Amino acid sequence: MSSPDPYPFLKGHGTENDFVLLPDPDGTVHGDLDPARVRALCDRRAGIGGDGVLRVVRTAAVTDGRGQDAEWFMDYRNADGSVSEMCGNGVRVFGRHLALSGMVDPSGPVPVATRAGVKVLTFAGGAADGEITVDMGTPKVLETTEVSLAGHTWPALHVDMGNPHAVAFLHDGAELGDLGEVLAPPTHDPAVYPDGVNVELVVRRGEAHVAMRVHERGSGETRSCGTGACAVMVATALADGAPRDTEYRVDLPGGTLRITWTAGDRVLMSGPALVVAEGVTRL
Repeated sequence: MSSPDPYPFLKGHGTENDFVLLPDPDGTVHGDLDPARVRALCDRRAGIGGDGVLRVVRTAAVTDGRGQDAEWFMDYRNADGSVSEMCGNGVRVFGRHLALSGMVDPSGPVPVATRAGVKVLTFAGGAADGEITVDMGTPKVLETTEVSLAGHTWPALHVDMGNPHAVAFLHDGAELGDLGEVLAPPTHDPAVYPDGVNVELVVRRGEAHVAMRVHERGSGETRSCGTGACAVMVATALADGAPRDTEYRVDLPGGTLRITWTAGDRVLMSGPALVVAEGVTRL
């Protein structure tokens, strides 16, 4: 798919979960993103490459965002072109771009509207530096189910972080590398997850410390998943009987996120976000 006129893009990542950003402040450039264009942009050989696309648009310009108390809406699409409710690493990258571009003031809280509601970002440094903490909202802990991969089946906890997750702890002594160089799509119960699911496979590393790999619906295995790390933290804290406000370290192939489930029943996620390139494309 090609466009007769070049348009701007940026590239960013949060713990190596990478995205193509499309500035479209008034919703006049891209409109309702065509799935074929998203796939072309995310193609790692013929396109720019990414786990998804973040369209940067004002909330007033999009139907999905109206009624939310935030100027900016994160219109997120998975690499396969499908629409997603939320992306934890993506919202930090989205916020970093807004701050670097002078569209928000990073000295105070920055609300961002998403299909899963408003997420509030707090910048530890200035526009360009420091971690960003996101109030990811209240988790929903649902039923126990199962997931299977590579001939193994594990019980999994269904945790909703605005999007669905199945969190499975590997058997004692198992290692994440034992699952293979690339995760095949795990199987799950379609009655529990009719629209697909993000699957997290977890091992313990120490007190309030876990490591995980993730297979995301619409994108495959990624180097990191922010909402997935939050779901993992919630599942682990419940299994541990940990008191609220305990900070967990969650290691992912692309880096580390720090997650806290507060006494106020909010999940706070802290981690890096970088914008690494910008240019124009005709894709």
